[in-house]
Amino acid sequence: MAALPPRPARRRPRLGSLERPVSGRLYRGTWLLVGIPLLLAAFSVRKAEPLPAPSPALPAAFDRSGAVELASQLAATYPDRVPGTAGAAGAATWYAQQLAPYGLKVFDDRFRALLPGHGRQPLVNQLVTIPGKLPDEIVVMAHRDDSGGGPGANDNGSGIAALIQLARSYGTPVDAPGARALSPLHTLVFVATDGGAFGALGARRFAQTHHGHVLAAIDLDSLADSGRARLVLAGSQPRLASPGLVETASRLVLQQTGSRPRRPTGFAQLLDLAFPYTLHAQGPLLAHGMPALTLTSGGERPPTAFTDRPNRLDAIRLGELGGAAQQLLRWLDSGVELAPGTASYVYFGPRILPGWAIELVLIAALAPFLVAAIDLFARCRRRHIVVAPAFRSYRSRLGFWLWTAAIFELFALAGAWPSAPSVPLPPDTSPATSWPVLALGGFAVLSLLGWVVARTSLAPRRPIGSSEELAGTTAALLALAVVALLVVATNPFALVFLLPSLHAWLWLPNVRNRPISARLALFAAGLLGPLLLLGSLALRFGLGLDAPWYLAELTASGYVRLSAVVIAVAWLAAAGQVAALAAGRYAPYPSAAERPARGPIRETVRRVVLGVRARRRSVNEESKALEG
Repeated sequence: MAALPPRPARRRPRLGSLERPVSGRLYRGTWLLVGIPLLLAAFSVRKAEPLPAPSPALPAAFDRSGAVELASQLAATYPDRVPGTAGAAGAATWYAQQLAPYGLKVFDDRFRALLPGHGRQPLVNQLVTIPGKLPDEIVVMAHRDDSGGGPGANDNGSGIAALIQLARSYGTPVDAPGARALSPLHTLVFVATDGGAFGALGARRFAQTHHGHVLAAIDLDSLADSGRARLVLAGSQPRLASPGLVETASRLVLQQTGSRPRRPTGFAQLLDLAFPYTLHAQGPLLAHGMPALTLTSGGERPPTAFTDRPNRLDAIRLGELGGAAQQLLRWLDSGVELAPGTASYVYFGPRILPGWAIELVLIAALAPFLVAAIDLFARCRRRHIVVAPAFRSYRSRLGFWLWTAAIFELFALAGAWPSAPSVPLPPDTSPATSWPVLALGGFAVLSLLGWVVARTSLAPRRPIGSSEELAGTTAALLALAVVALLVVATNPFALVFLLPSLHAWLWLPNVRNRPISARLALFAAGLLGPLLLLGSLALRFGLGLDAPWYLAELTASGYVRLSAVVIAVAWLAAAGQVAALAAGRYAPYPSAAERPARGPIRETVRRVVLGVRARRRSVNEESKALEG
């Protein structure tokens, strides 16, 4: 019988050919394809056309001195207008009294809502409707309450004063029955909201319950600051009012003040699309498809108690912005149908870059990473490098972060975190900046227990070879590719937070023989995306070092959606694996021979049970010895 030929040995990976596993030529070549979307984006920039001027074009006739008197009277009579207080009830009565002499009937929409730092309180929105020839509505809005930290003359007595003046122009004084009021083409709705200083609660209530067809909405907020006029465009969804509405408002402010209103930079607007967030009332309106913007002279945060005093009202600025709001209302009434709906874009004034072009560029920027990551996986397959243990290692890290997220949500359900509604929290309220130290300590302990269990299968037990490190990097990069696709499916603008980690960590296999400082620097470069988000909250909204907790509280309240939390957990698991690789502490998931006979949880339970039994046995033996 002939002897069987010897069985060929399994070919081992040639590590020398993997000194530079990521192909720089392939990566750079794919970047050339990104030039096509960039060209499309460049040619898609267009000019935002304003609405045509109404005919006849009447000059602004805003009563500046009357508005200053109203704002000062409200602030002096009811300085504390926090919802649920006597001052808030008195301010609501005062508002109705200012409109009654003009034959304007106020409808009270009463509701209850959770106020950050104040519990559940009664609130009331006050609506005045001016019927027009068309049923479609144009809304003018201002919040009547304040934070209680000052008299609220500017924030927002000035906005309420302007709202009263605009509504009066469409009423008929009862002492002058022969006078003719303005007759609008569209139905006008003037809304004095409640809870505006606590996350635009009244605006959210209006957006949720109002059944009219709103063509446009103007929010008036802090109009009497000495600062330059500003347009607030961002919403709680990646949508803005139509470019025509924004450009019309910008030009009318230019006519009244002599300069275009301030707006965020193009990059800041991109961050607002990636993480939709605003403290102003246009946010919930935009989320419900109502084109809205806010006209203000203040900053990102409300004025302080020291600066928000009646004697510090800038009468000239209040008159200018009140006149701009009056003109904008007239222009919208005459042709708002020419600038319908909402859209995604970046406004450079007067030019815009459409949102679809930005999304196309961001998605195209994924291509070099995806091609290089798939090529890296193919190289591992060709060289018979086993990747399955690396994926199991990622699975263990994912399990740890899922455990951490679940504990965080359970703490939220148990009331361990400060209670707050799912709205952008005002930075000066207690839930936004008060760190619950004891609850965070308990959360840290439970998270640490989860890490102790997960670390059993993640700690290195032997020297790790280059092929295993390459497999670990490949698994992490493929997990990041899945995360990127999930981001594209939910909000493509959020890729701006993810792209730095994709393109920085892709090169980790090529520097694995470099000093640890170089590897850690590459890892740190990938953290630029999340730092952009925290930096935006810390600097633009004055949160400083409270920004991490503020973001956590937005998550606990439900403002950050569950889908975003799941994506963040998957990214954190990949980041943990990349960090272990950069620090030289990575280990693939152990094989059956390397693992204990029992898993970490079963082994821990076994040790606890054996310890209890040993103590009981010792107690029984001591009892028998004493009886003998």
